[in-house]
Amino acid sequence: MAKDKTGKKARRKAAEEQGLEAIAARLEALDGRLARLEAALGAGAQAETGGAKKKVALSPFAPAAFPALPPVEGARFSAIAAGVRYAGRLDVMMIELAPGSAVAGVFTRSATRSAPVLWCEARRDEALRKGPPRGRQVIVVNSGNANAFTGRAGDEAVRQVAAAAAEATGAPLGGVWLASTGVIGEPLPARRVCDAMEALAQGLAPERIEDAARAIMTTDTFPKGAARIVRIGGAPVTIVGIAKGSGMIAPNMATMLGFIVTDAAVDPQALQQMTAAALDDSFNAITVDSDTSTSDTVLVAATGRAAAPRIDQPRGAHARAFARALAEVMQDLAHQIVKDGEGATKFVRVEVTGARSARAARRVARAIADSPLVKTALAGEDPNWGRIVAAVGKAGEEADRDKLSIRFGDILVAQDGQVAPGYREEDGAAYMKRAELEITVDLGVGRGRGRIWTCDLTKRYIEINADYRS
Repeated sequence: MAKDKTGKKARRKAAEEQGLEAIAARLEALDGRLARLEAALGAGAQAETGGAKKKVALSPFAPAAFPALPPVEGARFSAIAAGVRYAGRLDVMMIELAPGSAVAGVFTRSATRSAPVLWCEARRDEALRKGPPRGRQVIVVNSGNANAFTGRAGDEAVRQVAAAAAEATGAPLGGVWLASTGVIGEPLPARRVCDAMEALAQGLAPERIEDAARAIMTTDTFPKGAARIVRIGGAPVTIVGIAKGSGMIAPNMATMLGFIVTDAAVDPQALQQMTAAALDDSFNAITVDSDTSTSDTVLVAATGRAAAPRIDQPRGAHARAFARALAEVMQDLAHQIVKDGEGATKFVRVEVTGARSARAARRVARAIADSPLVKTALAGEDPNWGRIVAAVGKAGEEADRDKLSIRFGDILVAQDGQVAPGYREEDGAAYMKRAELEITVDLGVGRGRGRIWTCDLTKRYIEINADYRS
């Protein structure tokens, strides 16, 4: 009888242990599901910051939902919460590219660019010399840590992450592209990223692009995506892209992270040229706060899986059609970045005409768009056009004072070097209440024109950046 009781106790204990293990497994699964749901909530997600939890204020320009992006044959996406900096939010993503894909890259010109940027520059230059590496390629991106200004430790972290990605996916080391975004000057917890590789590889799917877009967010309040479908030689070609950016946005190549994939077949050299050309009126024509990042990266990958004719040169009817659609995707993403500018309440196009050259026009437009005095006036809905005059004067480009004119939308504010006779301050004030604004300045000295997109500068920008690391 004693032996039977002992057996019953042992069986009961084993059952209890199995039950506890099952409960633990269930709780772990629920924790993972909760993390994914919190990450998907975007503005409603609560980010863990030094033990406190703060709700992210959604941009007034945020779309109702992430756009329904079509799948791109030859590209798969995945994302995971690896705990790079914060718990419970997607922070590492992977894009897998089919064998034979061409990849173009443009990167920050910062003298303090990050270890991942240096790695990608080397990969790009090698691919342009030798052609795409054999086998599949992968792009791995983490948020929460920029791996910038981290010395030799940063270089070693890059090598570790690249090796882990290659092992998990079967991609050659030369086919691994990396990017990091987040806090500068802190060592990247490479082990956390490396440990996520197997799950990332197993989770790859064509439809998981929204998860990938969420995983690269830092102070962004919404994930950014765009797509175009263009017919080339009678066959449809799909181009989709995601990007991140909200603060530290000022054109010096890209000033953010952007990843674009297409099923078009494009020669690597032609793809590189078209990507660089599309920057001028997209990622290089935006500014939030005049600060350039150490991590700016734009990668464009062409898988070649569409039935359309191959594009071997950056010129010709097929190349022009593709380049236009690519530029539209890049500009769409660039505009979303400005609309999600930290604390922004206004989306502003600054256009300068009548300059000596297009370069001069863009320099003046940038001076206006970057001016803290102009941006704070926009935030206060104050039509203080004198601040625009001052910004024009400091730009260092030729302007004719007695021919200069300024418009707010269709309202002529100043002309011939003075306030326009029919201008009324109340009209300017009423215009400034709009969410989307246009400022046009004619310098009166030539035919050059250029434009920059910017946003206002509010108290919320200060709050976000004062608390960024706390």
